[in-house]
Amino acid sequence: MNLQTHLLTKFKAALDAIGAPKDSPAPLSRSTRAGFGHYQFNGAMALAKVLKEKPRDIAEKIVAAVDLADEAVKLEIAGPGFINIHLNPAWLANQLSLANDDPRLGIAPESQQTVVVDYSSPNLAKEMHVGHLRTTIIGDAVVKTLEFLGHKVLRQNHMGDWGTQFGMLITHLNDKLAADSAAETALSDLEDFYRAAKVRFDDEEGFADRARANVVKLQSGDAECLSLWKTFVDVSITHSEEVYEKLNVSLKREHIRGESAYNNDLAATVNALQEQGIVVEDQGAQVAFIDELADKEGKPAAYIVQKSGGGYLYATTDLAAIRYRNKTLGADRTLILTDARQALHFKQTEIVARKAGFIEPEQTYEHCPFGMMLGNDGKPFKTRTGGTVKLAELLDEAVERAEVLINKRESDLSAEERKEIAEKVGIGAVKYADLSKNRTTDYIFNWDTMLSFEGNTAPYLQYAYTRIKSIFRKANASHAQLHAEIELSTEQELTLAVKLLQYVEAIKQVSSEGTPHVLCGYIYELASIFMTFYEACPMLKDGIDENTKNSRLTLANLTAQTLKSGLDLLGIETMEKM
Repeated sequence: MNLQTHLLTKFKAALDAIGAPKDSPAPLSRSTRAGFGHYQFNGAMALAKVLKEKPRDIAEKIVAAVDLADEAVKLEIAGPGFINIHLNPAWLANQLSLANDDPRLGIAPESQQTVVVDYSSPNLAKEMHVGHLRTTIIGDAVVKTLEFLGHKVLRQNHMGDWGTQFGMLITHLNDKLAADSAAETALSDLEDFYRAAKVRFDDEEGFADRARANVVKLQSGDAECLSLWKTFVDVSITHSEEVYEKLNVSLKREHIRGESAYNNDLAATVNALQEQGIVVEDQGAQVAFIDELADKEGKPAAYIVQKSGGGYLYATTDLAAIRYRNKTLGADRTLILTDARQALHFKQTEIVARKAGFIEPEQTYEHCPFGMMLGNDGKPFKTRTGGTVKLAELLDEAVERAEVLINKRESDLSAEERKEIAEKVGIGAVKYADLSKNRTTDYIFNWDTMLSFEGNTAPYLQYAYTRIKSIFRKANASHAQLHAEIELSTEQELTLAVKLLQYVEAIKQVSSEGTPHVLCGYIYELASIFMTFYEACPMLKDGIDENTKNSRLTLANLTAQTLKSGLDLLGIETMEKM
């Protein structure tokens, strides 16, 4: 049950009944002040000019017309025409009972779309670094949410596995193999391998010429160069897979479709643009001039799809990817997660692709930009020596720090259990600290804040879940036994009930806007509301009526299920004990 959608449908029907124009604004929002109901409808004021009546008079007509006999115990008009909706506890209890009996918590799938999500996309010439964290985990949370809502999701890991630097890398690898070094050993540290190849390219006589020659051979399909390239790519992908496993994200090898996959379509893509007159030759290059993005002086933006020497660019590959995703994969939506600095590029790409018919009018192309991870100095996050932070090393440090904290806490857990919990807490802390921030903003990376067991953090939420599970152990109760009639007789029970039924609103927003921080905010609010409920509404105290006890245990069970579901969608693991 989507409370907001259900109520909005009722109010739209009421607007039709009072003669409001079709598609009249129907603003429905959650009430933010105690005593003002649970939701508020503010459509009356927007209709005042159209209907030539006072907003309050219109509000009275809406209240008389809206059919909320089951859903609300009171509708009251406040101020100039706000309608405060006080939901009916009995109706809410019934909705919760339905959710409790449903593995999907009462959330129906949406009408299925085919959604392509382009995320992670590391450069295989180097190891994954902290700059790949946001795209990888935000993308994966969005993917999991879309799948939960019933969509067909096609993960596309657009890895950087092609380009001139690979001539340098395969030349260096060839020399290593010739010296009897195994590929896995030579490539065990991609950063060191890249630096060594670059030093040779810059300083060693003849190396740069050999590297350039190998680029030409590689692009021409030379068997030996392709074999070296495939070896390099395979070992590099293995590095990425290890990081994905540590991060608990769902990307697999079969989701990789790197830049090289589009090589055979690049010439055809440029030809299609030429035939339609979308690109023209300018100083030997093929350029699209985009009037829609002209500067203040009216000069159109230049978007180069082929260099004067005949070489292709990221723009060419991205256009070819659009052709493949829309024509071959049949995408209804395409979401691309990269940092905000690439926003102009993707805007230009969409304009050119739509003009060329690579994107149909009904297909969406959504760039989902994100801000940067910053250090305490407010600058891009680096090592103490100013180098790039490897993502694998960052995650290892997170687990080590979490293990220290877990070992300080009193518990009867074994060493093996503590280690497993530290893995979940450490990785979860890094992910949640990122996911809980609006993706469009920069944020400060801080170990102490993210690993805290207080506040809006993964450890707090993981602990909240385990605390509820401990209640069931004390009560000797299981989910299968919890089918009591739900009673909402206190304010705390009612507040928790409404929050539980708002879960679907949060995940629908993640699905439509690509904003996992909304889900993070929801589950943190839910955990906080539960703690207030727990303190005010005892469940296991002697003398409590059996029906009341079972009703509250059922509310606790629904809270645990919802917390686990939300954390699962975010890719954060839970545990039964902590």
